[in-house]
Amino acid sequence: MSTIPEELSYTTSHEWVSNEDDVYTIGLTDFAQDALGDLVFVNLPQVDDEVVAGEAFADVESVKAVSDVFSPVTGVVVEVNEDLLDAPESINEDPYGAWFVRVGEVTEVGELLDAEAYAAHCEQEA
Repeated sequence: MSTIPEELSYTTSHEWVSNEDDVYTIGLTDFAQDALGDLVFVNLPQVDDEVVAGEAFADVESVKAVSDVFSPVTGVVVEVNEDLLDAPESINEDPYGAWFVRVGEVTEVGELLDAEAYAAHCEQEA
């Protein structure tokens, strides 16, 4: 079973999110990176781009396929983890340390799951 930190929230499309002082940090879960395989490329938005809850804001390319990364919130990108551009494999190595973006000015939060509900969701998909 993949690692599912209790302190984070999750989406059914396998993104994790944390909220600190109304800035939401978003990344891919361990389940997602495991399913995708070795990641070789990441396409990220720019600072000041708007993201919309439930819509793709980035994509990742693995040796298997290209997959969209969906935003769990609506808001404005305030920081981008540019380290991922040079080292997409860090998502495979540390999915909960390798965040994609931080989003502020959040006006909507999509439906989020706690760790227990996300674990149940993953079991259904496995």
